Amino acid sequence: MDRLSNNPDYELLEEDIGTEDEAVYVASQWRLIWWKFRRHRLAVASGIVLLIIYTLAIFCEFISPYDPTARNVMLTHAPPQRLRFVDSEGNFSLRPFVYGYKREIDPNTLRRTYSIDTSQKYPIYFLHRGTPYKFWGVWETDLHLFGVQDGYVHLLGTDRLGRDMLSRILYGARISTSIGLVGVALSFVLGVIIGGFSGYFGGWFDSIVQRLIEILRSIPTIPLWMGLSAALPPHWPQVRVYFGITIILSLIGWTQLARVVRSRFLSLRDEDFVTAARLCGASRFRIVVRHMVPSFLSYIIASITLAIPSMILGETSLSFLGLGLQAPAISWGVLLQEAQNVRTIALSPWLLLPGVMVFITVLAFNFFGDGLRDAADPYAR
Repeated sequence: MDRLSNNPDYELLEEDIGTEDEAVYVASQWRLIWWKFRRHRLAVASGIVLLIIYTLAIFCEFISPYDPTARNVMLTHAPPQRLRFVDSEGNFSLRPFVYGYKREIDPNTLRRTYSIDTSQKYPIYFLHRGTPYKFWGVWETDLHLFGVQDGYVHLLGTDRLGRDMLSRILYGARISTSIGLVGVALSFVLGVIIGGFSGYFGGWFDSIVQRLIEILRSIPTIPLWMGLSAALPPHWPQVRVYFGITIILSLIGWTQLARVVRSRFLSLRDEDFVTAARLCGASRFRIVVRHMVPSFLSYIIASITLAIPSMILGETSLSFLGLGLQAPAISWGVLLQEAQNVRTIALSPWLLLPGVMVFITVLAFNFFGDGLRDAADPYAR
């Protein structure tokens, strides 16, 4: 050892290690995961996108310029208004504004067409006092992020009843995104508990659980969703239907996670730390919850992140088919019911924007989950 310490190459090696490598040697598992996840730029960008989407959903009352049920019968199927800083005469303004629309009706087809009316200029004011609402259903206020004092602003157009699409998309984000979190949370509990004890106990209990999983996974997903959703009482309020759909999606979605947890438990139940905990008198429930589950919790988190998009797509599909949430409830699936015919898509393509939001959210969750899955094993190359 003394001969190695006196070697100049050894001293040079010590200088090359640096403080960064020393931090890696003493870093915790979670810190290593964070460092590796941070290098996955696509996953980080997707995480930022998801953060923005959930922020919009949480504060949808404040960000929306109008009540999502408010109608403007004079502007049905109005196209999106463009945000402008330069008017038609070339004058620049720091305050953004929109131009109004001139409505015309074709006497032959009775189709409404809209053209820009430069004589109607509506400046946009931030922190604007507008339509009163209850923030999170608790605090009553009329403060909106933006709005106009006179006229109207529909940045994403209107639907067939003249309702603002931007406000409806923001309100729909709250239900469509939260149903994924709530559903996956229930699936996480069922998958970890059932799959964990199935792998830990084995025997007849494991056989029963695996046959149940095979039966559930052999049933086509969409018809099963349709049958269970149709079984919900038609007189239920929309909030109760919302939680009913969440429970239905959770009862179906726990099987994949349960199999992953079971396979992990089969490999961990004979490990030394599990044997030591058993010899110390720990109960079976404590061994599963306090010792075995935390050993691969990072992998479970990555699996949950990848399962959320399927929950969102499940709710959107049911509501689009008319078997999930119904109006006056607002979700992305309910909004997509407006775009079920070719005529609407051809004449009012902005009604497909809820589908674009579903696409962005699902894609962001997939990239974010891929980054978490890679970071879950920080020692892998």
